[in-house]
Amino acid sequence: MMGVIADAVLRAGGEVVGVIPEHLMAREVGHKRLTKLHVVRSMHERKALMADLSDAFVALPGGFGTLEEFCEVVTWTQLGLHAKPCGILNVKGYYSALLRMFDHGVEERFLKPENRALVLARESPADLLHALEEWRPIHVEKWLSRDTR
Repeated sequence: MMGVIADAVLRAGGEVVGVIPEHLMAREVGHKRLTKLHVVRSMHERKALMADLSDAFVALPGGFGTLEEFCEVVTWTQLGLHAKPCGILNVKGYYSALLRMFDHGVEERFLKPENRALVLARESPADLLHALEEWRPIHVEKWLSRDTR
């Protein structure tokens, strides 16, 4: 999916920056026509560089890697390591069960409602882009007090 999106952006005259670890580049997985391609040593370096280069984070339908990377950047927002919006494009309800799980985390008091609100989810790209643009960071104390446990 990333290659298809990159090709569409390039055809439309946009710029595409990629970050790929050496081991995947060696398997010829890397896109050869990107505006810029950073080849790094590890997945950890990949995620750190992507976080530095990004203005926002968007999860499209994907697998374990997508979920892991998205949840990590949301956690970084929650911890105050960055102040960038995090969104899910919920194409045809692909992420509806995950979003319900996040809501369940609030119900079970594993997530504060303010932290759950860090995940912006929309069904259309235009609506998600608007939500990302409108998002403003808020500081939420992560830890619950002993009185609220």
